[in-house]
Amino acid sequence: MDGDSWRRQPLTWAAIIVALLLWASAFAGIRAGLESYGPGQVALLRFGTASLVFLVWATATRMRPPDPRDLPRIALAGFLGITVYHVALNFGEVTVTAGAASLIISASPIITALLSTVFIGERLTLWGWIGIIVSFGGVALISFGEGGDLAFEPGAALVFVSAVATSVYFIVSKRPLRRYTALEFTSYAIWAGTLPMLVFAPGLIAQVAHAQPSATWAVIYMGVFPGAIAYALWSYALSRMPASSLSTFLYFQPVNAIVIAWVWLGEVPATLALIGGTISLVGVAVVNTRGSARSGR
Repeated sequence: MDGDSWRRQPLTWAAIIVALLLWASAFAGIRAGLESYGPGQVALLRFGTASLVFLVWATATRMRPPDPRDLPRIALAGFLGITVYHVALNFGEVTVTAGAASLIISASPIITALLSTVFIGERLTLWGWIGIIVSFGGVALISFGEGGDLAFEPGAALVFVSAVATSVYFIVSKRPLRRYTALEFTSYAIWAGTLPMLVFAPGLIAQVAHAQPSATWAVIYMGVFPGAIAYALWSYALSRMPASSLSTFLYFQPVNAIVIAWVWLGEVPATLALIGGTISLVGVAVVNTRGSARSGR
């Protein structure tokens, strides 16, 4: 179902929309969590919670275990998409400005498109590449419009590592998602990605008693909704469409953040940010209507 048929699948569109909205809400949760916990502790509490959610689901549904032959690829996906992405991003955002971080992370669709071309035979047309570049330019305008502070601190390297890690995660996940359901694969990947985070367990255990309840609940919320549910929905969409096309929807994230802040907090976005958001959406539309060529697989 990796051709054009996904465009006629309402469930695929619903999965993308809900996952993006849940992930957009995580930005506030991360800020709340970092008020009481360290970056690594936030990552462990979030995905420890997500792991428990999937453990309950797996037990209730008698989820089948993965084939041992698939374990190396599943472990790699979990390590890159969960461990590396979230730990590096959390530590990076301690020093990197929000504008710089959003701009760096927005490189991930470009990286995904390049890797998809090399490793899984997906092809973008010239229009597809134009759409990606247009969307990236829109995010740059949003970053400037929301304050213009794009100082790249040393932590910027960690944020870039996150962008590369999530791009490789998309590519690595494609093959297992042909053999497992979205819930199965997401469960395996999150369990695998949470295990390395246990190095932060001693600090987390010591900190829980002193943390603000609001911070703890914010991270738990991230584990259930932007963690377990959003990742399962994204895996569902990834199993039904090209990784290069799906990744461009991540350009909606800065736009979502602007809208949520506008409605929830009454923060009126700058004109430049509104223009940038419009440009980003035009780029996404171009990629997903005229950007895909026939897969080489």
